[in-house]
Amino acid sequence: MPDRRRIATLLTAFLWLATVSACHGADLPLADISLPPGFAISVYAPNVPGARSMALGAKGTLFVGSRGEGKVYAVIDRNGDHRADELLTIASGLNSPNGVAFRDGSLYVAEISRVLRFDAIEERLTAPPKPVVVNASFPTKTHHGWKFIRFGPDGRLYVPVGAPCNVCDEKDPRFASIMRMDADGRNLEIYARGVRNSVGFDWHPRTRELWFTDNGRDWLGDDRPPDELNRAPGPGLHFGFPYWHGRNIPDPRYGTKRRQEEFVPPEKELGPHVAALGMRFYTGAMFPATYRDQIFIAEHGSWNRSDPLGYRITLVRLSENRAVSYETFAEGWLQDSNAWGRPVDLQVMPDGSLLVSDDKAGAIYRISYRR
Repeated sequence: MPDRRRIATLLTAFLWLATVSACHGADLPLADISLPPGFAISVYAPNVPGARSMALGAKGTLFVGSRGEGKVYAVIDRNGDHRADELLTIASGLNSPNGVAFRDGSLYVAEISRVLRFDAIEERLTAPPKPVVVNASFPTKTHHGWKFIRFGPDGRLYVPVGAPCNVCDEKDPRFASIMRMDADGRNLEIYARGVRNSVGFDWHPRTRELWFTDNGRDWLGDDRPPDELNRAPGPGLHFGFPYWHGRNIPDPRYGTKRRQEEFVPPEKELGPHVAALGMRFYTGAMFPATYRDQIFIAEHGSWNRSDPLGYRITLVRLSENRAVSYETFAEGWLQDSNAWGRPVDLQVMPDGSLLVSDDKAGAIYRISYRR
């Protein structure tokens, strides 16, 4: 007889399937979303509460983290029709399990102060194993404590630690950084400093350099400072926080303490307070060739700007490994200053389509292109 947890998991999946069959995403106003000619958006999975960061398993399972819900989900498209057939809860009761990553058959999940690992997860979706604690040495402060995680080309797991404040000069060097460690949790070290709150990064497919988004500080006005897209070609660089913001904005309190020349300026200044989160280099073959190796960014949207900004997918184009333009790719989640959805993360699928998670609408969308 299956244990109680397996029964509960199967019951949750059954109820979710019943809900999906009833609504088919009809309550999501996707007609509001504008895209370039030839592109289309559809619902990949409705009713994924608080959908945040995404990672794709080796067998096609989409793993999705959350924040306030404390859950990690497995989203499954069993018949290959580009629409999820099943949703399972892999774990619950976790502390802001925003970040998920997949490697060698195991799912890695980042909480506020630790990283967990669920082994052989795609063979045990209906009866998930107890997690292994990979590393539990991260700070416990919750302000900007939720984490995006991903494995780099070097095989190491990259884990950011956000500043525990709007703006402050913390003595603990782990804050406002991007760290990395071996897959088993050993050799944890700081890779990049002066990073206020990165909730998305990726590596250039050709140069293997790390690029990441960073959220600018609040309360310098509606139009300052910008969010940032940064490039870290190697370890040991400092990207300015809390001393300087954007390319040339000194912090009113900390700007006189360090020289601007000490820091790496952003590759591209993004919109002010847009909350740039997930970002991906497009590596698929479905979209036109002009999108290949370009950067898509999920802008979650401003929370305290007088005129809301963000709530969209933007595109940063590169030339000779430098960011040269910044444009809107998909918008419409914000209507008349009211947002019905907030993009969080992006995932390039094997067929070349692009998935978008939305924690406000509790959904995952699929953006495709037809020639």
